[in-house]
Amino acid sequence: MTAAPTSTAGESTTPSGFKVRHLRWYICAILFFATTVNYVDRQTLSNLKPHLQVVLHWSESDYGWIVFAFQIAYAGTMLAAGPIIDHLGTRLGYALAITWWSIAGMATALARGAISFGVARFFLGVGEAGNFPSAIKAVAEWFPKKERALATGIFNAGTNVGAMIAPPVVIGITLRWGWQWAFIVTGGLGSIWVVVWSLAYRTPAQHPCITPEELQYIQAVEPGESHQDEPKIPWKKILTYREARGFILGKFMTDPIWWFYIFWFPSYLNQVRGLSLEKLAYSAWIPFLVADVGSVAGGWLSGHWIKRGWTVNRARKVTMLIFALLMPAGLLIEVAPNAWMAMAFISVAMAAHQGWSANIFTLASDMFPKKDLGSVVGLGGAAGAVGGMIIAPLAGYILQWFHTYVPLFIIAGVMHPLAIVVIHRMIPKVQAVVRGELAH
Repeated sequence: MTAAPTSTAGESTTPSGFKVRHLRWYICAILFFATTVNYVDRQTLSNLKPHLQVVLHWSESDYGWIVFAFQIAYAGTMLAAGPIIDHLGTRLGYALAITWWSIAGMATALARGAISFGVARFFLGVGEAGNFPSAIKAVAEWFPKKERALATGIFNAGTNVGAMIAPPVVIGITLRWGWQWAFIVTGGLGSIWVVVWSLAYRTPAQHPCITPEELQYIQAVEPGESHQDEPKIPWKKILTYREARGFILGKFMTDPIWWFYIFWFPSYLNQVRGLSLEKLAYSAWIPFLVADVGSVAGGWLSGHWIKRGWTVNRARKVTMLIFALLMPAGLLIEVAPNAWMAMAFISVAMAAHQGWSANIFTLASDMFPKKDLGSVVGLGGAAGAVGGMIIAPLAGYILQWFHTYVPLFIIAGVMHPLAIVVIHRMIPKVQAVVRGELAH
């Protein structure tokens, strides 16, 4: 952090005060912590599933419908979250979203049966739908195109850190004070983040701590981008763009696989591999640690190739193909000889998804202008949540009726390779959309 005079020409948008070098990476760190909190709150229930099934006498289908309640709220709100974030701005919109889901998370402590848990998770889904549209929009505001995948991979790694923190924290609190306090403590984490966010976040042109050099670096027009003052694309019209439909289909096909792993793998380790609640507390975080590596590596890899002269189209698609071809590791989980080998295969699959996710998110910012990004990401997130809505009760009934995870691991292993084919067909070339020209 350095003190710098502000009399340099062109700095009228940044008032005098301390200047912070590489400020965009500090902003990325705040996004990382928001996503971490998001997943701590989201993972509280899945880590307590084995315990709550015994205490509250849930069936597998009960749990499936509780997850469905979260997903339907998440999907429905995603349709509105993007336009709301675009309208309110990233700073206010993100703060409102995390305030909402923190209150909903704490309120889950009041639930007593499957129905009341479903209601609580529904309201959690409403708030959590604002996380990714806000974070992706913030990345687009603060990072040039060649750095967006890495920035996305870094903040998206917060999903895995949150999921890593959740087992020891949630289970530890539950064993000491009861499951209600697990929801209260994890839900309250968001209030700390909101204070930091409100104090620290502004757009680059309005931020008092940005250096002139960094502001110029962020605002430089890159090939395929335009800074013309064009009107926003109405969100319904976004669907007429083939690029948007390809992004949305990709999210619909692959997001449910992540939902399946995060909501069911602790239960799988408990029911099939015999890990107790105490063993889950110190082992269920391992796949998320490996997934963290996948998230950052996925973002770094495509950015590295772009810096070496590859086109954005080639860099994104080759990276996504590599991670898609790792997803069939999930097919080996059920035949693994022991719990630790099963966890290793789960780890590979989850890391591969996160490497994929860092790049599919970035596709939206590669193709659409910043002012429309919240809407595009919101539609993609809604599609992914709809896929999650389908797989949640399906998983519940498959497990209740057939008592096997095999069909679910088969689905999880094949969807990403199919999705990269669909994306390539729908988006032959990743580039900025031409406004006013609709793809057919």
